[in-house]
This record gives sequence, C-alpha cells and structure tokens, in this order.
Amino acid sequence: MINYIEFPAHNLEATQAFFEQVFGWQFQAYGPDYIAFGHSGTPGGFYRSDNTSRMANGAALVVIQVDDLEAKLAEVKAAGGDICQDIFSFPGGRRFHFIEPSGNELSVWSEA
Repeated sequence: MINYIEFPAHNLEATQAFFEQVFGWQFQAYGPDYIAFGHSGTPGGFYRSDNTSRMANGAALVVIQVDDLEAKLAEVKAAGGDICQDIFSFPGGRRFHFIEPSGNELSVWSEA
C-alpha cells in the first residue's frame, strides 16, 4: 500500500494555493521548506526544490479521481494550471494531464 507521496516544488505558496483551490486539499507547514497535504486520498508533501516531477523525465504519474472531468479541467485552467494533455479516453475512463505552478505533472481522471 502506498502510504505517502512527495513532490519537489520551487514555489510552495503558489502550489499550496492551487491545490487548495482546485482540489480542496488541506496543508500543514513544517518550516519554510516543506508543506504536507491531506484530504487528498493519499497524503503527501511538497519540499522546496528547483526540480520537477514529469513523465518525460521518467517520473511516476499521480492520478486524481473526480466525478466531473470537464468541470475539473475548467477549474485547473482557472487556477493557473497548464493543460499538457487534453481530455482523452482510455479503457475504463477518461483523463487529462496538467502542470501545477511548481512545474509538476499530474493527471485527473473519471470513469467512462
């Protein structure tokens, strides 16, 4: 069972604001260089770093499940996320990929 996940982030403040606004995650700061998140399915954190987590660099892809894919796509865009792969279908559902303010790639999916 995956228990915790961590991401690099060069802009902790913008990343926190993005995930609070779009996904309702809650954050706890642990010093100036680390924020932990919860209410996300799997808890985790962001640590201050100039690195990014992207599939093109061999990183794992974190996928967030939602009920309304189109509505969440609009929320991601409105909050300043960059869509790097628009909605597409795959066996079992549909998803899109986005880049959050610190440059990490994540995905959002919903059932077909």
